[in-house]
Amino acid sequence: MAGKPKLYYFDGRGKMESVRWLLAAAGVEFEEEFLETREQYEKLLQGGSLLFQQVPMVEIDGMKMVQTRAILSYIAAKYNLYGKDLKERALIDMYVGGTDDLMGFILMFPFLSAEDKEKQCAVIIQKATSRYFPAYEKVLKDHGQNFLVGNNFSWADVHLLEAILMVEEKKSDVLSGFPQLQAFKARISGIPTIKKFLEPGSQRKPVPDDKYVETVRRVLRMYYDVKAN
Repeated sequence: MAGKPKLYYFDGRGKMESVRWLLAAAGVEFEEEFLETREQYEKLLQGGSLLFQQVPMVEIDGMKMVQTRAILSYIAAKYNLYGKDLKERALIDMYVGGTDDLMGFILMFPFLSAEDKEKQCAVIIQKATSRYFPAYEKVLKDHGQNFLVGNNFSWADVHLLEAILMVEEKKSDVLSGFPQLQAFKARISGIPTIKKFLEPGSQRKPVPDDKYVETVRRVLRMYYDVKAN
């Protein structure tokens, strides 16, 4: 019997958070090893565990997988969250790609200066409400189904809910002009595995704080300032 997937990353969101979301949505229990020191990171490097010398890294089914998109694709396919045919997979990839683009504006937010954070927050809200949310609103309205693809719960739904909640942390009423997305959020949040992940005490990580930022900078030796998009 295969053991639980094991996630190697920092004790915070970053690129690993979407992996946590997807495993949780699939009802899969997982273990985590948090990187807290440069020595831990270098041990993974020297042991050959990090193919491209970077994390996230996930041990699953006898593999040591890196590259976030590859990890997510594998999990989605393994747990039947990747559509029923090639066309549905293409749609899921397209919607996940759009959501990834939106998340990209948020990912490095904790590493910005206070001045840049203010500017970037405005960018995030503008991009979400003028480009990304209108697209998903239209998809849901046009096909009239409960989920983004094939009227079945998929990776695309998990990823979009994660993005919605991330943007709402910047502006709580950001969905006020998007009734389809409001209903979508309520539906997906009510799925038992998702509902459990959203409850206190789960392995979902909180909004990144100064401790998380300092740990990442120290372990990865990030001596430069990140600039806003």
